[in-house]
Amino acid sequence: MLDRKYSRVLYIDLTNKRFYKEDRHDLFEKYIGGAGVAIQLLKENCPQGIDAFDPQNPIIFAVGPLNGLFPLASKTVAMFKSPHTGNLGESHAGGRSAVAIRMAGYGAIVIKGKSERPCYIAIHDGKVFFRDATTLWGNKSSISAGHFIRENEPSTGFRTIIRIGHAGERLIPFACVATETYRHFGRLGLGAVFGSKNLKAVVVSGKRSLPVFDTNQYNKVYDEIFKSATESALMKKYHEIGTPVNVASLNISNGLPTRNLKQSSFEKADKISGEAIAEGFLGKRLACAHCPVACIHIAAIREPYSDEPYFYKTTMIGYDYELIYALGSMLGGSDVPGMLMLIDKIEYAGLDCMTTGVVFAWMTEAFERGIITEKETMGVIPKWGDYKSYQEALRLLLEQPNDFYLALSKGVRHVASIYGGKDFALSFGGNEMPGYHTGPSAHVGYLIGARHSHLDNAGYSVDKKLLSSSEITAQEIASLIVSEEKWRQILSSLVICFFAREIYKPEVVLRALQTTGFNLSQEELTSISKEILKEKYAFKIREGFSFDNLEIPERIFQTPSSAGFINKDFFMQTLNSAKEIIQKDIMS
Repeated sequence: MLDRKYSRVLYIDLTNKRFYKEDRHDLFEKYIGGAGVAIQLLKENCPQGIDAFDPQNPIIFAVGPLNGLFPLASKTVAMFKSPHTGNLGESHAGGRSAVAIRMAGYGAIVIKGKSERPCYIAIHDGKVFFRDATTLWGNKSSISAGHFIRENEPSTGFRTIIRIGHAGERLIPFACVATETYRHFGRLGLGAVFGSKNLKAVVVSGKRSLPVFDTNQYNKVYDEIFKSATESALMKKYHEIGTPVNVASLNISNGLPTRNLKQSSFEKADKISGEAIAEGFLGKRLACAHCPVACIHIAAIREPYSDEPYFYKTTMIGYDYELIYALGSMLGGSDVPGMLMLIDKIEYAGLDCMTTGVVFAWMTEAFERGIITEKETMGVIPKWGDYKSYQEALRLLLEQPNDFYLALSKGVRHVASIYGGKDFALSFGGNEMPGYHTGPSAHVGYLIGARHSHLDNAGYSVDKKLLSSSEITAQEIASLIVSEEKWRQILSSLVICFFAREIYKPEVVLRALQTTGFNLSQEELTSISKEILKEKYAFKIREGFSFDNLEIPERIFQTPSSAGFINKDFFMQTLNSAKEIIQKDIMS
């Protein structure tokens, strides 16, 4: 049987300042946890067709049965209706949140309603406290809110602090949520949903032991996973260089989007590579809770005070591949301090760095082409690699002083629909492009994935098969993409870090689950994965998503990828095959 506290769901009503708990064995036994339980809770609690900023749009945090028990099971799933795409919002974050929620005695938290005034929620010892956050609101910093909460809430070392910045308060639809400063629920606008509820932060703490049902097997499986994580060559790279190890390899293979994907390699990639940044700027490494890898890399930037030239301050800034792509090569920038300071300012404001970088890349090309002028940009002249201009554009995007910046603050799909430039507006299902131009599989994956993300189905990995085999068909590519996304529903229900997907193979997953009270077969896992994916697509379609109305940026066909120029006919065959597989094999 399952840990009884793991199957508890905490429901919080911000409007009436009430909370209650329910045992939802029915959900956790059937859908495992994480994404599987979260999509069911979203379906139950999100009324059809509501605006994403409606008070009844729920914020759902869900964890998995392996969190707190096994290495690399370090993520929390957040689910909500996205203000950025208008349908499924799903975001994962590491840090300490998953362990804190489990230690507090919950498998999921559902937050609904809207507070009359700014507040934050504190969850301690089975109780929920509604704290006034009026003085925290409008300070334009998620870090300041975190500092205040750290000083005023108990359980140091056993808690998570999840909070928004100024962008979330401003309801910018790609605002993110920070947790433990350097981890984020980054994409699809969870920060704006927080802001719409007058919710500044959620702090969770708890202290309890987590039961296992076969200690001997638990020790064996744990040691096996730990050994794989610490001895794997890939994990070693993540520890030494972090995810920016991808910069050099993608650049060599023509898979690194550069200058709004006008190019797929960057002539100055060596300056922003993971190796170069680690050598010149690495300040420390951090790890998510219960992770032996420590892939989080923090740069130290030393700069003089403006009024005291002989005194310096050191700013610690997290960086990873997606941020370097979006705010480095995508903007044609090779000035590492300039890039890192832009990252810092974007995260200080509480925006998703990846989306912001793609938005600024579109803006720069639109300005080059004369689609927009200094009239629209209010005197800002965006130039590739000019970080001062991007910092000024960021300030105006946050303030939205004219119609252009208001449109820009809603993403590239929206701004291009008003000003033009749709063919180079790199949006997939309403979400801005990730950092992989590896071939047709990646872009098909972005379009049909439940979250329109590279993390849905790893299409970039499928593209490698194109390089080694000229015989692979559109149908085979589509099948591989959908099959991977289906399996990832299990991984995101456990909830593990996707970097560990090569460690958590089905046989390992089954043995790990046995120690937590789940006795499942491979066939049952397959059935559960299909059901979860089906429920995600059903929610998306319920909220207006259609496979027949996907918009494809022409730019992806104009710039060579790792697999060469993408043939449009082959791409459409692959896309249509993927649609057919989902509709017939998943949705039926």
